Amino acid sequence: MSAPRRGIRLAVLAVTIAAALLTVAAPPAAAQQIIDAGGGNGEGGLAFIAFTIMVLIIAGSLFYMDRIRRRRDEGEDRREPRPPG
Repeated sequence: MSAPRRGIRLAVLAVTIAAALLTVAAPPAAAQQIIDAGGGNGEGGLAFIAFTIMVLIIAGSLFYMDRIRRRRDEGEDRREPRPPG
């Protein structure tokens, strides 16, 4: 099998797998209201707790990613030669 044919087959396979994954993953993401916030009787406690947990997870992940980026940047700075002077 020649290299161009193999590349075409891999591209078709990748597109097929991506389409299958999108088909499987899309329905849960399309749900409009997963947690009912309740009426006007103060029944939105579960929604508030879920929102608070989500905000904490997102803030924690952003903090963690920034920390990793800073460590990587510090490591690259140490490897760069300093100019004479």
